[in-house]
Amino acid sequence: MTNHCCEAMNSHVNVPCDQHDDPFACPDVLIKFSAKFQEYGLIIHDGGTSSSTIEFCPWCGRRLPQSQRQGHCMKWVRRMCP
Repeated sequence: MTNHCCEAMNSHVNVPCDQHDDPFACPDVLIKFSAKFQEYGLIIHDGGTSSSTIEFCPWCGRRLPQSQRQGHCMKWVRRMCP
């Protein structure tokens, strides 16, 4: 389990919901965390699965880890296009 920047972030990333299997369908889930990319985002509750990446914690103000998405994608490109 990932340790997040503060207790508030921990509680918002790990929101239990007994009514929704999909976090994008639950209005109580505000933060999406991708462990694969170490990326945080604010969920856009419009019926889809969009989120807006954030760089700072909305509760404590600390800078969040830099997203690893670009590095991950570059590794994929190097494998596909040697």
